[in-house]
Amino acid sequence: MTPLTPHPYMGNSTEAIHERMLAAVGASSIEELFEQIPAEHYGTQGETLPDGILSEATLERHVDGILRANKNTRDNLSFLGAGSWQHHVPAVCDEIAGRSEFLTSVWGTPSSDHGRNQAWFEFSSQLGELLDLEFVGLPVYSWGSAGGNALRMAARLTGRNRVIVTKAIDPERRAVIESYCGTQGSSRALEIIDLDYDAETGHTDLDQLAAQLDDTIAAVYIDTPNHLGVFEAQAAEITARAHAVGAEMIVGTDPLSLGIVASPASYGADIVIGSTQPLGVPLNAGGGVGGFIATRDEERYAREFPTLQVSITETLVPGERAFGLTLFGQSSYGAREEGNDWTGNSVYLWAIRNTVYMALMGPAGFAEVGSTIISNAHETAKRISGIDGVTVRFDSGFFKEFVVDFTGTGLTVADINEKLLAEGIFGGKDLSGDFPELGQSALYCVTEVHTEDDIERLISSLGKAVTR
Repeated sequence: MTPLTPHPYMGNSTEAIHERMLAAVGASSIEELFEQIPAEHYGTQGETLPDGILSEATLERHVDGILRANKNTRDNLSFLGAGSWQHHVPAVCDEIAGRSEFLTSVWGTPSSDHGRNQAWFEFSSQLGELLDLEFVGLPVYSWGSAGGNALRMAARLTGRNRVIVTKAIDPERRAVIESYCGTQGSSRALEIIDLDYDAETGHTDLDQLAAQLDDTIAAVYIDTPNHLGVFEAQAAEITARAHAVGAEMIVGTDPLSLGIVASPASYGADIVIGSTQPLGVPLNAGGGVGGFIATRDEERYAREFPTLQVSITETLVPGERAFGLTLFGQSSYGAREEGNDWTGNSVYLWAIRNTVYMALMGPAGFAEVGSTIISNAHETAKRISGIDGVTVRFDSGFFKEFVVDFTGTGLTVADINEKLLAEGIFGGKDLSGDFPELGQSALYCVTEVHTEDDIERLISSLGKAVTR
């Protein structure tokens, strides 16, 4: 057996403790625990790590040098979206989320709550008002996590294990949802049925939906706006058809769009999900960006939530109110593997940011930012479509993202994006790999942060980029 060297900061890494743990599980060696791993999967070249950096100052310079190699959205003009979007984050979001009573009490005993539960309650209340729904859980890791949880909620509600999921979805989100649905053949696995979209309109293919719907379907899931930026004009019809066979209707949406369009609840959506990242969370990578799940305030839905919920109630003191977690026992925190689904606490601090952002905006603010975004995006799309060889698909019903087709230029999206990057511009997300039916197309994102000068710079640089 390979000799063990205790780690200086890990008390349970001594050889004696390793021996006790091996004895407890009935293994003679650590290698025995991993005997199912083929020998060819083990590295044989030995460690090639550089010597450790012992100086904190030297380490700081080293890490800063690595980070400076990145190209960021501060130094470059960005039109990327596709799941993480550049929106204005008010400075007060940073200030309040960084306060010690929130930053250090995200989780722990009740005594660690210094306003945390009230802030979480406000998060659910404000988001519920925006969505026109009453029951909102605390955020999960991402929009994809929310989608996977929502589909599993629907399966438990209906006792069925087949779900219909739109193809006009972020491929990364789809991959997360597939992970949540599980490996086919397992007792809790869900079968995913793909639902096509019309390549001419960007809307759901209703004929295919009609052929797929029957009484074995647990849920139908669509996004509006979808991954291609298109508002689903047939959402009410899709919802009616899903309900006709006893299926749950799940709709993903961008919360910023709800300042100018009706919530999915208005046409009968049962479970509404989406990302909380547009609500005061900066662009980031390597961690959760936040996803929400919301339903009507009905016990049948409340009992299936995997998330934590914060409620308000009276105390023994007349006129006094208290906040606390409710339905805790059905979560993975309260029941571990017996909970409805696994969830995590990685984005609860983002809920503080979301709460501050929504409180700052109010109804008028959401209407203003929604109008600004859709106006900026449509103006940009109109000007892009005036460039020779370039067309904008689905050019009427989109929000902040839209599909730009460069096929007519004879250039690839990769070629064009390389030229734009040389001008300090991040071009749109290349769709040619995930959506080959759209040709050499890219998904461009324009939000409230883009100015007239930004748009003019993009149009000028695109005009030069498509000229071979």
